Amino acid sequence: MSEDAAWTESMPEIYDRCLGPALFAPFAARIAAMAAALSPSRVLEIAAGTGVATAELVRALPSASITATDLNPAMVAWAAQRVSGPVWLTADAERLDFPDDSFDLVVCQFGVMFFPDKPAAFAEVARVLAPGGVLLFTVWDAVAGSDFPAALVAGLASVLPVDPPDFIVRVPHGYSDVERIRADLLAGGLSAVAVDRVVLRGRAASAQVLADGYCGGTPLRFALERRGSLASLTRDIGAEMTRRLGSGEVAGDLIGLVVTSIR
Repeated sequence: MSEDAAWTESMPEIYDRCLGPALFAPFAARIAAMAAALSPSRVLEIAAGTGVATAELVRALPSASITATDLNPAMVAWAAQRVSGPVWLTADAERLDFPDDSFDLVVCQFGVMFFPDKPAAFAEVARVLAPGGVLLFTVWDAVAGSDFPAALVAGLASVLPVDPPDFIVRVPHGYSDVERIRADLLAGGLSAVAVDRVVLRGRAASAQVLADGYCGGTPLRFALERRGSLASLTRDIGAEMTRRLGSGEVAGDLIGLVVTSIR
C-alpha cells in the first residue's frame, strides 16, 4: 500500500470526526438516493472509508444485502463499529475476492482517485457486476472550485512556501478530467451513462477543525511530519485557513463529479 492511500493508527477517527460531516455527508445523501432509485438487492461498496456513505446506503436500502470494503484494515475496523448492518471486509478494489456477477450495484464515494490502476479497478467492478449492473461513484473536481480544500492548499503554500506538500491537489483532487474518466471506464469494460458536476454546501465547526482533519487524518500527515512538528504545522495551517474562511462555524461550496456507469 502506498503512502498516498494509507490510513493508520488514529487517522480514521480524526478523518471521520473532522472531515466526515463537512466533506462527505452531503454527497453521501445524494449517492444513496440515486442508489435507492435503482432498487438493487445486492450492493458492494468499495473504498468505503469510515462508512459515511455506507450509513446512508443502509438507511436508503433497508432490504438490500450490503457488503462494504476498504483497503485499509484500520478504516474497516473503525467503520464496522460505526455502521452496523453491512458485511465489512478488507479488500483491494483492483483484486476483488468475489465471484463474477455477484452484485447489482457497486458504489464508491471519493475513493476512485486513490486506485493506482483505475482501469484495472473498473475491470474488477465490471466482473463482479451482473449484466446491466450499475457503478455509481463520486470524485472531487479541481481543487480551486471547492472552498475548504482550496483554503487548505493556500494555507500550505503560506506556511511551507519552499516545499508545500502536493497530496491534496495530486490525489484527492487529481482525477477530474471527464474524458479520462470515460476512457478509463471504457478500458475496464464499463460505459459512462452520465458524469454530472454537482455543487453542494459543506459546513464545519471551524476552519481549525478542517485543518485538524486534513493534516492529521489524511495521508497529508506523512508529508507534514517530514517537514516539522505536526502539531505546530497543523496549528499554523489552521490559522491560515481561518483567515481565509472566517472564524467560528464555516461553510463553503464543494464540487464533485457524480458518475453513473453500466456494465
